[in-house]
Amino acid sequence: MNAVVLIPARYAAQRLPGKPLLRETGRPLLQHVVEQAQKARLVARIIVATDDERIAAAVQSFGGDVEMTRADHVSGTDRVAEVASRIDAGLFINLQGDEAEMNPENIDRLVQLMRDRPDCRIGTVACRFPSDRPASGPGSPLDPNGVKVVIDRNGRALYFSRALIPFPRELARANMLDALPIGDYLLHLGLYGFRRETLRELGGLAPTPAERAECLEQLRWLENGYDIHVAIGDRPSQGIDTPEDYAAFVARWRAQHGTRTT
Repeated sequence: MNAVVLIPARYAAQRLPGKPLLRETGRPLLQHVVEQAQKARLVARIIVATDDERIAAAVQSFGGDVEMTRADHVSGTDRVAEVASRIDAGLFINLQGDEAEMNPENIDRLVQLMRDRPDCRIGTVACRFPSDRPASGPGSPLDPNGVKVVIDRNGRALYFSRALIPFPRELARANMLDALPIGDYLLHLGLYGFRRETLRELGGLAPTPAERAECLEQLRWLENGYDIHVAIGDRPSQGIDTPEDYAAFVARWRAQHGTRTT
């Protein structure tokens, strides 16, 4: 089964306008996302989906594949669905356009999950928080910028939240959240797998109460009865949502690659 990675990208991010084109590393943020996807072994093609000519030009400048979409899409999934309708493939991977440090093995893990489970119409990946992370602050389970997920014994998502789930009631009552067992919590990654027909169906769903409350589109699918199968991956990554997130990414990249800008 051919797998195509589709990367939705828009210019007008609320918290970080122009995010895909930020280039303090010497290359657009979106290029880092594409380059990580290119390292995956089980992917046949990688396409950026955008309605913005500036983003399209940037993708073309580094030799990437880009498809233009309508400008009225309300979600990245809708943008991905439009492009998928024009592509001959059985499986589509939606990789968020701010996942500049996505482990390519997690992309392959998602593809393999959906190959192995024909009943899986929607798949995603989560990773355990590293046990050496602090219990609070940026990048911790208490950080609302990181989405947590709880799964059942069959690997299906029960709920996604920006809040701490499951909530450790006794630790909270004792004011001991610093003793949180961090490695027990799952960080959801910005990565989804869809069958073609499922993508078409999702486009007809209206926003739901939990989705509005959490600002998490995947809750719309759960509230409409769709199972979301969750593969457990390695080496968690977190999307870049804020100027602080981007600054931290640039610092990590420079520490690994030096200060060169090309």
